[in-house]
Amino acid sequence: MARPISLAACRLAAFALVGAGLSGCGFTPLYATPNLSPSLASIDVVAPQGRVGYLLREDLDDALGHDKSAAPGWRLDMTVDQTRAPRGLTLSDVAERYNLGVSVKYALTDVATGKVVHSGQVAAHVSYDEANDPYAGIAARQDSQQRAASDAARQIQLDLATWMAAHAGH
Repeated sequence: MARPISLAACRLAAFALVGAGLSGCGFTPLYATPNLSPSLASIDVVAPQGRVGYLLREDLDDALGHDKSAAPGWRLDMTVDQTRAPRGLTLSDVAERYNLGVSVKYALTDVATGKVVHSGQVAAHVSYDEANDPYAGIAARQDSQQRAASDAARQIQLDLATWMAAHAGH
């Protein structure tokens, strides 16, 4: 009498088949691309004016692993636009909730040639509750700015890493 195959054995067999399939197709994880991390670390992020610009630069410096001791090979210039829209109006027409939109246009410049080699635009949208207490309202607004800046930084990081991986040998 044949024994039933366990669920764990089925999962192991499925992972082995997927792994074998990916190994034959030339799949390479993005961060396994040779010289990608040093290229990202050599990007000098120029902070736009304002709190969100500062937060965005800080998040990008951390995400890209910016090496402040090395001469930059790239410069990332950005412009930031913010929108704040009231949502959830009460009967007295007072907003209880806001949506914060952050749009970032960026351009990557090769420092050696001064040419813009890549550009793009990302958008991040977050919402927050407006509090009756003024301090709590300020804290909620600042937290939403941090979340939007972090989201935009992740999108920019992924776009730059993808671009650099595609142009690694060029």
